Amino acid sequence: MAEFSGKYASDVRWYCEQRLSGKVKCNEYQLKGIERFYRDLENDKYEFDSKDADFVIGIIEKTICHMQGETQEGEPLRGTPFLLMPFHKFIVYNILGFYHKGTSIKKFHEALIFIPRKNVKTSFSASLAYALGLLYRKSGSKVYVVAAALNQTLETFNFLKYNIKHMGEDDNDGGHFHIIDNNNEHSIKAEIADGMFELKALAANPDAQDSFNCNVAIADEIHAFKKPKQYNLFKEAMKAYTNKLMIGISTAGDDPNSFLAQKVKYCKRVLDGEIEDEQYFIFIAEADMSTNDKGGKYLDYLNPDVQAMANPGIGQSVRAADLMNDAIQAQNDPQQRKDYFAKSLNVFTNQIDTYFDMPLVVASDMKYDWTIEELAKLPIKWYGGADLSKLHDLTGVCIYGRYKNVDICISHAFIPKSVANLKADEDNIPVFWWEEEGWLTICNSNVIEYEEVVNWFIKVRKAGFKIRWVGYDRRYSREFILKMKRAGFKIRDQKQLYVEKTEAFREIEKKFNMQEFYYLHNKAYEYCVGNVKVVEDSDDFVRFQKVMPNQRIDLFDCSVIGCKQMLIANEKSTSASMFID
Repeated sequence: MAEFSGKYASDVRWYCEQRLSGKVKCNEYQLKGIERFYRDLENDKYEFDSKDADFVIGIIEKTICHMQGETQEGEPLRGTPFLLMPFHKFIVYNILGFYHKGTSIKKFHEALIFIPRKNVKTSFSASLAYALGLLYRKSGSKVYVVAAALNQTLETFNFLKYNIKHMGEDDNDGGHFHIIDNNNEHSIKAEIADGMFELKALAANPDAQDSFNCNVAIADEIHAFKKPKQYNLFKEAMKAYTNKLMIGISTAGDDPNSFLAQKVKYCKRVLDGEIEDEQYFIFIAEADMSTNDKGGKYLDYLNPDVQAMANPGIGQSVRAADLMNDAIQAQNDPQQRKDYFAKSLNVFTNQIDTYFDMPLVVASDMKYDWTIEELAKLPIKWYGGADLSKLHDLTGVCIYGRYKNVDICISHAFIPKSVANLKADEDNIPVFWWEEEGWLTICNSNVIEYEEVVNWFIKVRKAGFKIRWVGYDRRYSREFILKMKRAGFKIRDQKQLYVEKTEAFREIEKKFNMQEFYYLHNKAYEYCVGNVKVVEDSDDFVRFQKVMPNQRIDLFDCSVIGCKQMLIANEKSTSASMFID
């Protein structure tokens, strides 16, 4: 293993070794981040130099102090040195220590720091912004600290304002830093002998003009960002700099389909090795799911090890007793549970309950690995389902069948090119990733082309799938019916009455719970299942709909239609057998 050195290298090494050995509990993606760190040390493409990292840590620990808080023993922290924890130093050593070999160009230009509350997040980001501004002063440093709401940004700004005054560096006291803090501007500026420092606190306004220019931006609490543009605006502002750095730092929010949630999913794919993004540093601290005897997934939130793995600051900034006390309250008072999951364990939740237990759904899918080619050869009777949307929205289709008690759903989505960007931006639907993975077709027109929908069924049939008939939602379906008939498909109108669809809904629910449902790891289908909300009436009939207006459930809806066709066929087959007997 290649060695790395530096003033704070021993703290970083301790952080890594304690977690790799299991002496300190941490989650799966913290471990993968540590393993990536060691791989980078051995990679001939990069070289490690701790000089800038040591400078930044030194500036923070020697000049910054706490503005508020208490120690674990209850002693006041205000005015005492702000000492970074080992995981903070690990982050700094990563983002500032690696260079492309033989150059002054740093490896990392973007970072995600995803940690629960009370793990010293806002004050760390403020201190980091200040120290990075000083580090890059010779380049004419311009640092932006942004958040969805100005009040959140001012938490960071006020922390730095307090510290500059505490140092005696406010120009009103003869210091170097000029502070502007009024309704129009919140900034800190300094002309230093060998450079310039400027820091501004801003609200991330998605309607702002593209007039920003900076080399460092720190976006705080990005779970509250409604549009990717609130983040990308500042990322795009750095193009004039080589050693730029865009940092997103946040705790999980309420929406598992938010901009941040999609970022976290992307970053996990990087750490999993599914995609390559060498310039992106990733630190993810969250509670891992546990597995029960039947292979189902659940969050063991009363387990102190699970609480510890999500909180890298446990024992320092976070009290283990407080975590357990809050967990017990969450157990006894369900209305507090989701907030505890999101803020203390860093697990995404919905503001309104979704119906299905998604870890259970995912666990069911992961039990199977049949390929399309293998499924086409199995003796399965397939039934189609089509949830036809308005011509300018998402449309879902599938074929549905059963093999040895396992229900199998092969689904596909369609969306017009004209609204793809809009849905990705405003509704946080990752349509371009879905297209890249083959789960969605972007129709090259302003509306859904039903010719393409029909061609999907034709393609599936040519691949060897024997489709007995296709159920469809009669809304918006006249053109679809004609084209399907011309293509030689039998079709059947599926009434959209909830009493008609309840049987199929319950069948799918049962298969999820029994771990007998396979959807070929289609994340678009998984997304739709995760958005289902249910209202049950007194007769146990279900009305299902999407949780939030900007979400979609079309692929799940078409699977209900496909499942209903299979159940109808099975009923007819059973009735015929009984008649023959």
